[in-house]
Amino acid sequence: MKKKLAVIALAGIMAAGLTVGNVQAAEPGGEVYVFIAASLANAMEEIQKDFNQKYPDVEIFYNADSSGTLQTQIEEGSRCDIFFSAATKQMDALVEEELAKEESVVNLLENKVVLIKTNDTETKVTGFENITDAENLALAGEDVPVGQYAREIFTSLDIMDQVEKMEINEGKNVTEVLAAVTQGSNEVGVVYATDAASVADQVEIIAEASSDMLQTPVLYPVGLTEDEEALPEEKAAAETFFEYLQTESALKVFEEHGFSPYTADAEESAAEDTQTDQKTDS
Repeated sequence: MKKKLAVIALAGIMAAGLTVGNVQAAEPGGEVYVFIAASLANAMEEIQKDFNQKYPDVEIFYNADSSGTLQTQIEEGSRCDIFFSAATKQMDALVEEELAKEESVVNLLENKVVLIKTNDTETKVTGFENITDAENLALAGEDVPVGQYAREIFTSLDIMDQVEKMEINEGKNVTEVLAAVTQGSNEVGVVYATDAASVADQVEIIAEASSDMLQTPVLYPVGLTEDEEALPEEKAAAETFFEYLQTESALKVFEEHGFSPYTADAEESAAEDTQTDQKTDS
C-alpha cells in the first residue's frame, strides 16, 4: 500500500513539474505593451518590424511619451511589460516602488542634448551660453528628461534665472519641442541629438552640450515591469523582446538613429572582476 502511494505521489510531482515546465517554456505570443520615451519612437518602429519577422505571433503595442508621463501611467496601473526611459530617475522610482524588476534593468543607450534652429532661421544664438539672445525658446517641461537636462545645463552656466524670463513654449515631450522648432513657432529649441538627426534636412545643430554641463549622463535604461494581466506566452514574448533590444541587430538600428550603446556598465563589471581576481591572487 505504501509503495502504491509513493508511486502516486511521484506521478503527481512529475505532473506538477511538467506543468511548471510548460509555463516556463511557453512560446512567445500574444500582446506586449512597451512604454518608450518619445525620442525612441522611430528606432523602435524599425526594430519591431525586424523582431516580428522572427516572431510574427507577437503583437507589440508602443506607448510613446515623456518618461515622466509614462512613469505616472505605470504607477496608476496602466498595463505595461517593458519600460524604456530616457533617464534613470524615472526607472529608479519604479524600481523603488517594485513596479519595475530591478534585476532586469540595463542602461542600454546614451544620447546627447543639442540646441537647434531651422535651416532658414536667423539667430544671434551661437551656443547654450547666449541662448537668452533668442526671441523665444522651445523647451520641454520639468518632468520631461530632456527638459531636466536642459535646466541642468542652464544651471551649470549660471543663466537659469535669465532663461526663466524668456518667452518659453513648453512642450510635454521632446517631440512637441522638435515640432515647435521645425514649424517655425520658436527660434531655437533644446532636443536630443537623435531627434535633430531625424529631421536633418530641416534643422541645424547650433551646439551640443558637453559632459561638464550636465550633472548626469543622458542614459536610456530599459527594464521589465510587473504585468499581472499577462498570460504565460505574453510574459515569454516580453522577455524575448526585451532580450532582442540588447542584441547587435537592435543596437545597430539604434546607432543608425543616432544613439550610442552604453558600455560603462560592462566596463565597471570588468573592473570589478579584475579587482576580485587581484584579491584572490593576493
